[in-house]
Amino acid sequence: MPCRLALVRYTVSMTSVARRLYEEALTLPDGDRADLAARLFESLDSEAERDVDSAWSAEIARRLKALDAGSVRPVPWEEAEDMIFGDLGDAQTSP
Repeated sequence: MPCRLALVRYTVSMTSVARRLYEEALTLPDGDRADLAARLFESLDSEAERDVDSAWSAEIARRLKALDAGSVRPVPWEEAEDMIFGDLGDAQTSP
């Protein structure tokens, strides 16, 4: 359940139309509210975020091309995990 203070903070600056829509949205089933929230959130996607998405798409394409060309070696997850986390697992079990 959301904090009442947070709800007050978000609803105080709403226009009457936005407040009415918000109150109506609260009556929707959970799944519908989640879908609506996701669509509203996606509508706020800024130009900077689109640039980041574009850059990641280009990076993924570059990496796939390198894999296809054989210029890089795929690493199994277990090996990558060891490379990333190293001895962290051992350090957590030690007193």
